[in-house]
Amino acid sequence: MILISEIFGPTVQGEGALIGVPTVFVRTGGCDFRCSWCDTLYAVEPQFKSQWQAMTAGQIMQRVNELSGGVPLLVTLSGGNPALQPLAPLLELGHAQGYRFALETQGSRAQAWFAELDYLTLSPKPPSSGMRFSADRLRECIAAAGADTQLQLKLVVADEVDYQWAREVAREFAHLPLCLQPCNLQAATPQQPELEADLVQLNSQYRWLVERVAADRWFAARVLPQLHVLVWNNERGV
Repeated sequence: MILISEIFGPTVQGEGALIGVPTVFVRTGGCDFRCSWCDTLYAVEPQFKSQWQAMTAGQIMQRVNELSGGVPLLVTLSGGNPALQPLAPLLELGHAQGYRFALETQGSRAQAWFAELDYLTLSPKPPSSGMRFSADRLRECIAAAGADTQLQLKLVVADEVDYQWAREVAREFAHLPLCLQPCNLQAATPQQPELEADLVQLNSQYRWLVERVAADRWFAARVLPQLHVLVWNNERGV
């Protein structure tokens, strides 16, 4: 069984290399991290576990098909940390129906079924998150990906310390395509699960990051916003 926090869409991917691509989101419940600015605490904190549903791969794909109208499109596996869930049967069933799968994880847990993914976004957390980065675990996740799995490194940047950390990580994993993303510091909390983002702050943060990258001539990096936050704030299910 797979723990599911929510399934929603179709919408568009709001961040990373697949930004703007139509997709259905399958958000799993549970995470091994507790980032200080987490924007999906309802899929992380144990206090929300009563809202999660244990589902089979067949039940998940039935719901995905209902939402997509039976048209196979991209399925985005998110969390929490979806790498904690037994997703191999879901990938097998969905691929048999013509769907493609993209998964984002912080790179803390490698799984053999990473080789079955079409897209794998590795997003290790920066110092501002309060979490420890393990380059060795990230390498394990990279090694687990298949020959046909498109890999991407996505690094969130909240401040100068995060920026310098991102430079170091990018140098160490220079073979991976790289996206940088400003941090949503107005993330929702358990007490305010749909707290509105400060869009002025987000735009200012994005502009600062663009200018910082340009000044350093760091042209290997793509600097992208969280499109869904700019359009829908911190609403769930979009």
